[in-house]
Amino acid sequence: MASSSIPSRSASFPRVGCIPRSPFFLSSTTFVVPVVFSAGIRRGFGSRRLGRPISVRSVKQSVTDGGAPGFVIADDAASITSSIKYHADFTPSFSLESVDLSKAYFAAAQSVRDALIINWNATYEHYEKMNMKQAYYLSMEFLQGRALLNAIGNLELTGQYAEALSQLGHNLENVAETEPDAALGNGGLGRLASCFLDSLATLNYPAWGYGLRYRYGLFKQNITKDGQEEVAENWLEMGYPWEIVRYDVSYPVKFYGKVVIGSDEKKHWIGGEDIEVIAHDVPIPGYRTKTTINLRLWSTKVPSECFDLEAFNCGEHTKASEAHANAEKICYILYPGDDSIEGKILRLKQQYTLCSASLQDIIVRFEKRSGSSVNWEEFPDKVAVQMNDTHPTLCIPELMRILIDVKGLSWDQAWKITQRTVAYTNHTVLPEALEKWSLELMQKLLPRHVEIIEKIDNELLNDIILDHGKEDLELLEKKLKDMRILDNVDFPDSVQKLFEKPKKETRKGSLEKTLVEAPAPLQSEKKLQVENLKPSSVLDNKVESGKKLSDKAQTKTDLSKKIKAEEEIHGEEEEKKEEEDEEDDDEEEEEEETLLKSNPKLPKMVRMANLCVVGGHAVNGVAEIHSDIVKQDVFQNFYKLWPEKFQNKTNGVTPRRWIRFCNPELSGILTKWIGTDEWVLNTEKLADLRKFADNEDLHLEWREVKRNNKLKVASFIKEKTGYIVSPNSMFDIQVKRIHEYKRQLLNILGIVYRYKKMKEMSAKERLLSFVPRVCIFGGKAFATYVQAKRIVKFITDVAFTINHDPDIGDLLKVVFVPDYNVSVAEKLIPASELSQHISTAGMEASGTSNMKFAMNGCILIGTLDGANVEIREEVGEDNFFLFGARADEIAGLREERAKGKFKSDPRFEEVKKFVRSGVFGIHNYNELMGSLEGNEGFGRADYFLVGKDFPSYLECQEKVDEAYRDQKGWTKMSILNTAGSYKFSSDRTIHEYAKAIWDIKPVVVP
Repeated sequence: MASSSIPSRSASFPRVGCIPRSPFFLSSTTFVVPVVFSAGIRRGFGSRRLGRPISVRSVKQSVTDGGAPGFVIADDAASITSSIKYHADFTPSFSLESVDLSKAYFAAAQSVRDALIINWNATYEHYEKMNMKQAYYLSMEFLQGRALLNAIGNLELTGQYAEALSQLGHNLENVAETEPDAALGNGGLGRLASCFLDSLATLNYPAWGYGLRYRYGLFKQNITKDGQEEVAENWLEMGYPWEIVRYDVSYPVKFYGKVVIGSDEKKHWIGGEDIEVIAHDVPIPGYRTKTTINLRLWSTKVPSECFDLEAFNCGEHTKASEAHANAEKICYILYPGDDSIEGKILRLKQQYTLCSASLQDIIVRFEKRSGSSVNWEEFPDKVAVQMNDTHPTLCIPELMRILIDVKGLSWDQAWKITQRTVAYTNHTVLPEALEKWSLELMQKLLPRHVEIIEKIDNELLNDIILDHGKEDLELLEKKLKDMRILDNVDFPDSVQKLFEKPKKETRKGSLEKTLVEAPAPLQSEKKLQVENLKPSSVLDNKVESGKKLSDKAQTKTDLSKKIKAEEEIHGEEEEKKEEEDEEDDDEEEEEEETLLKSNPKLPKMVRMANLCVVGGHAVNGVAEIHSDIVKQDVFQNFYKLWPEKFQNKTNGVTPRRWIRFCNPELSGILTKWIGTDEWVLNTEKLADLRKFADNEDLHLEWREVKRNNKLKVASFIKEKTGYIVSPNSMFDIQVKRIHEYKRQLLNILGIVYRYKKMKEMSAKERLLSFVPRVCIFGGKAFATYVQAKRIVKFITDVAFTINHDPDIGDLLKVVFVPDYNVSVAEKLIPASELSQHISTAGMEASGTSNMKFAMNGCILIGTLDGANVEIREEVGEDNFFLFGARADEIAGLREERAKGKFKSDPRFEEVKKFVRSGVFGIHNYNELMGSLEGNEGFGRADYFLVGKDFPSYLECQEKVDEAYRDQKGWTKMSILNTAGSYKFSSDRTIHEYAKAIWDIKPVVVP
């Protein structure tokens, strides 16, 4: 690097913070920093006009240990102000005349990004130098939320940016509110992935995240009179200042085509449809550390030459851009509807694109770091790939394909490397969520991968047979059918031979066997006996031909006549018995074929979860109860075969975003009473609050913070819905993806029952019987999930009726917050007092919102499901409202229902009748209520046990009211929830992954 003075004003800004040889700016050879700004650039950012050029000091030059000039991030408001002003004029996304908040946000974000790039490049260069093992987290979702406050918070520059923006005439909070949420996820899966990235960076673990860059996200949710309406997300319409497009980081991805064997005797995947992926990098800063890791998102395209200019000029405009449209739509939306074959193809393309692009990138990095001598046996010692759920399962056959077809390794070598590299996190026990893909579709789209999967499946079958033995064939057969990767596919011939059974001997079979084994004269006699059972025409022919036999043969003919005489007496009975025996034989043969052959009436499928278990070295659940279900139920036979693979890694959330930044007032109290802010990095310090749980001064401060947060939410609710709610009411919140197993329906039916009882009372009785509540819902129903959308519609109808009932007033309000996302959660959670986590026991893998609520002093009502079990253990049984059936009871209760033995509680029947009365409008809710009735049938029989748990739920809610009336006791419970939440930091979870699955160690960037 040249040791020249400050670069000229005309230097190119996009190369800010470049490090020599950095892949982020491959062409860079020197640091180039925007230093001088022209006078008067404050237009729109303040009134004072500057009379001379301004020197930017947001990036200061220093000297590194090696003697080369470097840069460190300044921490003063003046230099930050200059940097923001520079970006407002010289990296503009808005016109010069614009003075709005969006312009201020973009300029501030680009200023922060400058600082992140410096640490980011330093992190990458250090990783290149150290060549240590690195983890790569592959996920279809990364629900990041807003980045500005999180980034400056982790850099500990919040105060400086607030002051800088104030000097420019803006308020930091207002500026931050203009940032759209990055629409890269939907629920807990994506939010967990983002928490993990924050913890990985904060704890200095070498890691990257990989995902897809969805242009339109999942969808933006509008609430209308008809319920939920989906429209495309617009988060990228004005650009995304946190990302940097890496046009030089591009890889080919293939679909369709065919597999041929070339002259080199290797298999080659040729023809088909080819696209390109482009990298978009988003820096992820750690808290109080220089480490800044990378989230690499892929977009899809085809080269310009794929545009059919001739077709376009002939007026065939759609045809001309067909290749571009097919490539780009892969990254249009998250989870496209898959009811159609086109939707299924698109989803599978998405999953393969993520896997192929990411693995190619990982392998390029491994080869580069290895230098001239690449030893593939070392690949698992340098690379750990974590599959977040089954979406990235194709990593397994794709890594095999690259290692065998491209790198020339043998099958055995590639398989050992793949198994040592890949690990799988299971996030669900729902059968429909354990992905299965059509084998026919996959054969068309990914023909080479199907060949690899078929061979993995065959080897798995052999492993199972070797482990189980051949003594108990019936049990072996069940294991093979349960564990194999290919479902409803013929077993290989070698396996089928194991199950060939001796055919049941009919009279015919017995006679034929006797003829084979008996002496010659007897054989002849028995043979004639068999012939006598044949039709008479056949027998007559044989007798006629017998005249030409020798004398010995004539003797046999005479014997035949004797036997025939005997058969005339019993012939009819024997013929009837023979027919019955043959029918039995046919039935047995048909049954055997059914067991060993595919059923042509059912589709052939690839079970992705089974492939994950087979192809990886570790399988983990995300809560203790979930991991037990995974071992004892979902993958029971795999657990028996490979118990060492299975682990538990209880989820966690980052305390930076979910306490420190979203609830700054509470953070101040925690720091004050604990005596240090070390709890932000070491949440075990939160347990120190327990000794102050009865302190009245703490109680007063605690309640004041909660009320302030409630006031903010009341204002937010009015802005978003028009409803006015009282901060004096209990804020009761259930926010999560809308799904039947999460049982928002149980919650709203409980509210309906509450409302009905209120209407039956006098005003005085209501006040004595009920605590005022604001019941808040939030969450998205998947666009094609009809029942979930019915639930949203029902909630909004109930809300409209109750909120406009003058008899009820502030005693009960119901609010559905539209378009729930991370930013909305950051408002609601600090204000929450009761939070509902009421899924059917055994069906929620973990949950992470329950952890966020507990951290913020919210008391939970819930079942013994997911992480609720562990939260209850940590915060104390007296500080958790428990109801409902246990996980080990669920199967029996469903069986009881199927047998017609379930007796519904009168209160449940009462509330259903009330709903059907039309009190909540003209909409027909028979389908919704009908799902809770009957004993069997799809969409009926109350599969999620709403009716079973309803009476227990009502009784538990009565206890909630009683506890809330005692504000001193309630506040103590709230404090103990925060104190007991220390276990549920994602920092703890990441330490466990790093040690037990990835085998990586912290690497501190100097």
